[in-house]
Amino acid sequence: MGLRVLVADDEPMIRLGLRAMLEGQGYEVVGEADNGRGAVELARATAPDLIILDIRMPHMDGLEAARAIMAERPTAILLLTAYADRELVEKAKGCGVLAYLVKPFREADLVPAMEIAVARFQELQALQKEAGTLRDALEAREIIERAKRILMARLGLSEGEAFRRIRRLSMNSRKPMKQVAEAILLAALPEEERPER
Repeated sequence: MGLRVLVADDEPMIRLGLRAMLEGQGYEVVGEADNGRGAVELARATAPDLIILDIRMPHMDGLEAARAIMAERPTAILLLTAYADRELVEKAKGCGVLAYLVKPFREADLVPAMEIAVARFQELQALQKEAGTLRDALEAREIIERAKRILMARLGLSEGEAFRRIRRLSMNSRKPMKQVAEAILLAALPEEERPER
């Protein structure tokens, strides 16, 4: 894997535990911050592959830090929180956070959440390159997510396999991934709900 990870949490024991978990799994911890402002500065200095941010930190909370980091140098972000409410999740999505974990968490939860954050970030980067703007990329991502779920349900594919299938269809047809995903969604509609041509 070899991901370079930045950890930001105001609790020293959490940072220490995260470092141990990450290094035990073969990841490189490139920096630790105890506040949001420090996380933004370290992200700038170390250019990590993934940033793990606590939501409640002094000087700048995790959501503000995520917003600042995404504006400067988009990076995969995993948010740690003691709160699992819907409003927080919506705010986190709006800041560019791609996955989150509720404290306390286990090591078995951490690695999959990190992998999801990095995979979604890579997908978003590919879509942004294709779409041109972040808003277009986010819209395309939502359509592709829905198409992936259809392929996963109908063909028994994993999330990664479904994404690779859409990307392969896109390359073979020389059409944007969003168009391919829209065609998958259209094909999944019952006959009577399909628009007339």
